[in-house]
Amino acid sequence: MKLNQQKTVNELIGFIKSELANTGMKKAVIGLSGGIDSAVSAYLTAKAIGSENLLGILMPYKTSSESSITDALSVVNILGIRHKIFEITGMADAYIEKLDGSVSGLRKGNVMARCRMIVLFDHSAAENAIVIGTGNKTEALLGYTTLYGDSACGINPVGDLYKTQLREIAKYLNVPESIITKNPSADLWEGQTDEGEMGITYELVDKYLFARFEENKTEDELLKSGFEDSFIKRVNGLIIKNEFKRKHPPIAIVQGKF
Repeated sequence: MKLNQQKTVNELIGFIKSELANTGMKKAVIGLSGGIDSAVSAYLTAKAIGSENLLGILMPYKTSSESSITDALSVVNILGIRHKIFEITGMADAYIEKLDGSVSGLRKGNVMARCRMIVLFDHSAAENAIVIGTGNKTEALLGYTTLYGDSACGINPVGDLYKTQLREIAKYLNVPESIITKNPSADLWEGQTDEGEMGITYELVDKYLFARFEENKTEDELLKSGFEDSFIKRVNGLIIKNEFKRKHPPIAIVQGKF
């Protein structure tokens, strides 16, 4: 899984420049969570289009951790980009409070993610800018993303990188150590972490996903590599269950209309 870091960074910067040129836009908007994915995406975008053309938006909810704000602001300050802090508590709770019965943390998290999507795309319209995606390949394959929430974007420079590869790129770009070493979290509720919620470590699942999708190893080969059968079944189940999140909605082809 080792990356050629310099080559990868140059490729991603080139991708951002090319995609913006295709749209005719010169500016971009990005949601800054204080996490490694959005930090790397912001660093790459600032290098590609210039710090003055990037707007970072911090969108905390009332249960967001203090470090999510301080780490996001450290990215803002290092890159010298414009930023806004847009609290989403009011808009999220206005909807959640109208729901009947108890609302699970997952449902609340999805509401928050979609509120953040609204904020980003509205600001992109005001700025005549494109929304930069921050989701990685591990999340996409496992379905650990909110459809039309954090997965929504105009372009995504890091979507083909696994989580552990993003850590390599973050170190290469000199992203603050506090961001690189913190427990990955969507910060959807107090104390929430990605690995705790999934019950899977990124280090292990990335090794499996890389072996399966990049090295095209068979299930027998994966078993011989040391992955337990129960682990393989669980991860494969997540991949299959969430495949719809990785595709555009199917459109029925109607022959009877002719």
